[in-house]
This record gives sequence, structure tokens and C-alpha cells, in this order.
Amino acid sequence: MPNALIIDDEKSIRGALKEILEFQEFKVDEAADGIEALKMVEKNAYDLIFCDIKMPKMDGLEVLSKLQELNSEIPVIMLSGHGTIDTAVEAIKKGAFDFIQKPPDLNRLIVSVRNAMDRNSLITETKVLKRKVTKTKEIVGNSAGIVKIKEMIDRVAPTDARILITGSNGTGKELVARWVHELSKRSGGPMIEVNCAAIPSELIESELFGHEKGAFTSAIKQRQGKFEQANGGTLFLDEIGDMSLSAQAKVLRSLQENKITRVGGEKEIPVDVRIIAATNKDLMKEIENNNFREDLYHRLSVILIHVPSLNDRKDDIPLLCNHFLVEICDDYRIPLKEFTADALLEMQNINWTGNIRELRNVVERLVILCDKKISGKDVQLYVPKSK
Repeated sequence: MPNALIIDDEKSIRGALKEILEFQEFKVDEAADGIEALKMVEKNAYDLIFCDIKMPKMDGLEVLSKLQELNSEIPVIMLSGHGTIDTAVEAIKKGAFDFIQKPPDLNRLIVSVRNAMDRNSLITETKVLKRKVTKTKEIVGNSAGIVKIKEMIDRVAPTDARILITGSNGTGKELVARWVHELSKRSGGPMIEVNCAAIPSELIESELFGHEKGAFTSAIKQRQGKFEQANGGTLFLDEIGDMSLSAQAKVLRSLQENKITRVGGEKEIPVDVRIIAATNKDLMKEIENNNFREDLYHRLSVILIHVPSLNDRKDDIPLLCNHFLVEICDDYRIPLKEFTADALLEMQNINWTGNIRELRNVVERLVILCDKKISGKDVQLYVPKSK
């Protein structure tokens, strides 16, 4: 149910508008003046605002300017019983969505409301599409470890050298791989991801190399594998430490010969892919335990990039908190909230076992549950301390 706010010093106007909006299935709040309204906008998320121009304490156009500063995406429909063309033009210039004279014509009002809601839907859709088009998020941080990674990416991305990225779960290994691809000469080609831990061992070879029709019971048609799909681009093998030994042997052969053979097939298919692999395991220990091929390790680890855990880069936590804060408030279309200094200190004192992924989830929780200022007490209340 969308939320609307009516700002008007006349109770009868507020009542009439509320009745119309509730019939249109809005949840409606009321404010008798601009000062009260601005406080409400700071605390609540609104999809639509009606604002009178002539009001005590604060003029409606001044309220409009303040609303634009708080959240310029909320459509504001201005109301006036003494409207002139000049006033309407000034309101639109200041960011008003529409200008309606009192007493409002019912049909005109409903059309304006529906247009405002359609605009909200378009804004939301545009954001979703932009995120789909924008492939790679920023690597946030100024700590020594992150600066070193950024420098390494800049140096190795233009080459075709194979890269092995190590680090704990949630540290951002995939993000590093994406940046390598984006800054490489292959950026115009595909980046295909394979989570080796998520695919059953009996299916991993078919997933990577494809299969011919009839290769096994459910192979009802020919299928391209990830190597072929990534041709001309980058193949990202995530959690490669979980790959079966038989699949490792085939991957090694494909890296040596730049050719693959589909499951159930005999024809060799040439492929041109850059391999970036990642793992949260210690592959040297896996080699000792005969779980990982040493020759494959050496093929993959031409360049080694280790992504530090969040506990090893706690100086970056304030930057990350504020980065996620802006992103999440934008997602929820609510006024930007703020971390107090003691809240950021509390965040730095947490043992982040889930790394960046856990931090973002915690920031989202705090945005949802806290008021405009997120304090140290809020962090203590809503973020359980890991042992």
C-alpha cells in the first residue's frame, strides 16, 4: 500500500484529500504545517506528498525546497487557493510534480495522483535496469591490502595471464574477478561464472564442457558447456577447490591444448578463454591430501591475488558502512540515514566472520530498524557479537 502525506493548515482540506486518497488505497498521514511535515518525512518513507502553498510557520515553496533536499524523487503536488501562473511556474521550477488549484477538481486530482505513481514505477524500473547494465560494483576501501589489489588488477587485467584468487567466503573474490574482466581486452566478450561447489560432481563435466545428445539418460539434445559459452571472454571458476579430480584432469587438458571435448563426443573444439579461478580453501593442503592436482594448481596460479578478510582491513569499515548505507536507502527509496561516530566504532569492534556479505546485511538491518541517526546503542541492540 503506497504512503501519502498531506501538508495543509486547513483541516477540512486535509480531510477531503485523505478521503479521496484512502479510496485510491493509500495510507495517509497529515501535517498542519511545513515544520511538522519535514520531521515526518525524515522518519517515514512517502510515495506522494500534497503541499499547500500558503501556510503559517513555513511557506509551501520553502517546504518544497526542503523536501527536494531530503528526497528529490518523491513527487510533490502543490495546492493553492490563490494560484497564479507565476506561482505555478515557480513551483514546477523548484521541483513540484504538479500544481492544482483549490478546491481541487476530483478528476484532475485522480489523474495527477496516477501520473505521479506511474512516475515512481518508472524510476524504480530504471534503477533496476541500470543495475543490470552496470556489471561491476566499486571495490570500496583504502587499506593497504585493498590498494595492493587495485594496483594488481590494473597491472594484470590487460594481459591474458591466468589468475587464482584466494580468500575467505564473502570477501569479494568474485568482484575482483569481474574487475579483471572489465579492464581486460576481453571486456567486450562474455564473463561466464561457474560455482564448482554448487554443481554435483557427476554433472560438473557436462556443465563445463557440454554434452552430445544421448551422452547420458537425460541428454535429450546437444548442449554447449561453459567453456564454449565463454569463448572470446573470461571463464570464472569459483570455489575450484571443490571440483572433482576427474573434472580437474579435463580442465588441465583444456588449458594445455586450448581445446575441449564434449561429454559423449569425440570432436575436439578449439576455445579461446581466459581462466580466473577462486577458492576459500588452502590448495597446498588440498594437494597434500590428494584432493587437488598440483599440476593444475601451477597452471592456474600464474598470478596470485589474496583478498583479505574484513577483520584484516577494519580501517575500511566506515567507508563500507556509508557506501552500503547510501545504496540501501536508495533501494528502499527512503531519506538517507546516518551513522554516528560511536556506531562506526561499534561496527569496527565486531568480529566479521561473514566478511563484506555479512556487513552489508547488517547495514540493511540497521537501515530498516533504526531512526535517521544510527547510534552505537542501535548497533549493540541489533547486531549480535560473534564469538
